[in-house]
Amino acid sequence: MSRDLNLTAMVHFEATARLGGVTRAAEELGISASAVSQQLRALEQQMGVQLFRREGRRLVLTLDGERLFQASTGAFRTIRDVRAAIQRQRQAHLLSIRTSPSFGVRRLARFAESHPDWDLRIDAAPDFSDFETESVDLDLRYGIGNWPGLVAEPVLNDLVLPLCAPGYLARLRAECGPDPADLIRAARLIDSAKAHLRWDGWVARMGIDGVTLALPYRFDRSSMSIQMARDGMGVVLESATLAMAELAEGSLVPLSPAFEVLEFPAYWLVCPTRQRARRAVRAFADWIGAEAARHTAEARARLTEAGARIVSVDM
Repeated sequence: MSRDLNLTAMVHFEATARLGGVTRAAEELGISASAVSQQLRALEQQMGVQLFRREGRRLVLTLDGERLFQASTGAFRTIRDVRAAIQRQRQAHLLSIRTSPSFGVRRLARFAESHPDWDLRIDAAPDFSDFETESVDLDLRYGIGNWPGLVAEPVLNDLVLPLCAPGYLARLRAECGPDPADLIRAARLIDSAKAHLRWDGWVARMGIDGVTLALPYRFDRSSMSIQMARDGMGVVLESATLAMAELAEGSLVPLSPAFEVLEFPAYWLVCPTRQRARRAVRAFADWIGAEAARHTAEARARLTEAGARIVSVDM
């Protein structure tokens, strides 16, 4: 007998013996009955023994066939059990997330790096998920936390203040002096169009009059607004949460410590109640919560070092 066992023929044999016939085996395997019969003949030829005998219209295992079946069905059962366990494990580590590009690009890569065995799918589409029609486990949403019928857990706060490049700030001070209100009046203002707190609302909160809100630069992505300010093209009203890298490297600085940093919940972990119970969702929620706490502490410390005062506000 050849040392190389025909495993395809063994699969067909085990199915035929377990199900009690060629037709049923063919249905399970998704092939024709003639293909199963051909594999059975090939296996008998390879083994050099008869594995089945016919009794009327029934196939009955011979003694050799019974011995081979007991060995093969146990082995295939073990393989099926292991396959099912692997699939369950993979399902437990399968996570589909929708998030804003500004948040996702800068943070979720760290989760992927620390969980290399996870199957992580990140969707940066601008619209919120429809959990009833889309295969999405959870959203990381930017908003005020009011989404009826969904669990919304605050994850990360915005820490909003005017930011600009150091060189641009030096030119402003040379032009109009150190008065904070004059700095705003003279600045070219960069608008993050989808931010909750924009220039008109901020100016009103600060009680600054005479500000021209022409807003020559307007972007629908915070990352683009931040980059424009980094390039020295004006002052952006943005969150230190998103501009942490630029603040750390010094390419962006607060416009003036006289302006309070406004803090409010802005990023939320959102999903249906049924999804929140999934192990993968719980694990990610724990990770993002710890990551957010670390990031917020760092942002607050950096702003405090720059002389800024942080105040909590309602939006």
